[in-house]
Amino acid sequence: MTVLWSFLGFAISLIGFVIVKRKMSFSAQKPADYDGPLSFDVRKALSGPLLCEGVIYGPTGRVASRFCAEMEGRWDGNKGTLSEFFTYDSGSRQDREWQLVVSDDGTIAAEAEDLIGTGRGWQRGDAVQLNYRIRLMEDAGGHVLDVTDWMYMTPNGVIMNRSQFKKFGITVGELVATMRPKEVA
Repeated sequence: MTVLWSFLGFAISLIGFVIVKRKMSFSAQKPADYDGPLSFDVRKALSGPLLCEGVIYGPTGRVASRFCAEMEGRWDGNKGTLSEFFTYDSGSRQDREWQLVVSDDGTIAAEAEDLIGTGRGWQRGDAVQLNYRIRLMEDAGGHVLDVTDWMYMTPNGVIMNRSQFKKFGITVGELVATMRPKEVA
């Protein structure tokens, strides 16, 4: 009987933890949380030359990698291309080219060579959210991860990006980065 009560206590604690985590964490954010005038329009914010700096945290919460990137956004109406050129602290390089489509209702469709299927998201107020599945480079294990990107426009025009990477529903990494217009001389 003591084992049963111990198990029930553990199960109730686990259920409580899951409920709190879903209501009070990164994944608790909803599009409606950012309703308001559109101040973050990806067609404007991700246009022209951009600079990006960031860190990637591994599953233990420690920094696993640091990176810098140069980006170039080009738009023709609601269709755009965002080219990214990453340099990591290990010296490795990675390039990615996003194909983006923004619908009149603010929803976003995104494709890239290392994505599995089409990413989906939206822009509202000062936030953009994008969900997609990505296959990591072979030297990073080649794993397929579920990614949730949240980007926030700051008052000075810098974009803060926070992303979580999950495998089988378990968070295995997180990215925090800034993106800003590149000063053109």
